[in-house]
Amino acid sequence: MRRHAPAKINIFLKITGIRGGYHELRSRFVRVDSLYDTISFEKKRSPTAGFELVCDTPLPENNTVSEAYRLLREEAPGIEAFFKEHAVHLEKKIPAGAGLGGGSSDAASFLHLCNEVCSLNISTENLAFIGQKIGADVPFFVYGYESANVEGIGEIIVPYEERAPHVRLHTPPIHCDTTAVYKTYRNSFSDKIDHDAAKEWLEVPSDELMESLEPEEANDLYPAALLIYPQLKEYARTGMFLSGSGSTLFEKI
Repeated sequence: MRRHAPAKINIFLKITGIRGGYHELRSRFVRVDSLYDTISFEKKRSPTAGFELVCDTPLPENNTVSEAYRLLREEAPGIEAFFKEHAVHLEKKIPAGAGLGGGSSDAASFLHLCNEVCSLNISTENLAFIGQKIGADVPFFVYGYESANVEGIGEIIVPYEERAPHVRLHTPPIHCDTTAVYKTYRNSFSDKIDHDAAKEWLEVPSDELMESLEPEEANDLYPAALLIYPQLKEYARTGMFLSGSGSTLFEKI
């Protein structure tokens, strides 16, 4: 009862609008299988009431996995009996605040593992719908695509047939607060929002995009991240792209 939760990078990320409190985007997500968290269900020594999550690094009380459990319990209340006897163990390798989607991937892997182990027979589409309530990146991980074009607030996901580019990740010792980066973008850069931005990039392989685009051109959040975390520039070499809201930089190899 174990499942890997892989990381992701954004080859490009353009903000195309604002919908209430959410930012609409157009982006290419690429799964990174070489970096992953591991989630497992393990028998408790003795049954206990309530949901138990054991992690090798500190997690906030309200985290993506506990939220996934809460939402899945509404769909399948019978899972409570399983989790009286089983604890969730999470081994973290994906750094937080790095733009790699670790928390979202953990939630997606939890949903899939529950679905399999508890024989819930929930469709992938319904798991993605549940995942969307947790975070915008979760549906991408639920579908498990190697590469996909993602639009809207993360709910429009179209698989992109390509061989994923080989990249090297560089994660500096900087924790980028996603909410703060998006807020800074809205306050300082929202006048540059273009609803049609990057439409032509949707059909271009990721390898080609990385060869033709400048990093700050590729990611609308890059200038916002630099405004809050100017020290990022100390780690960025020529040709390094920023994933999501940062802080991970990646380059083609």
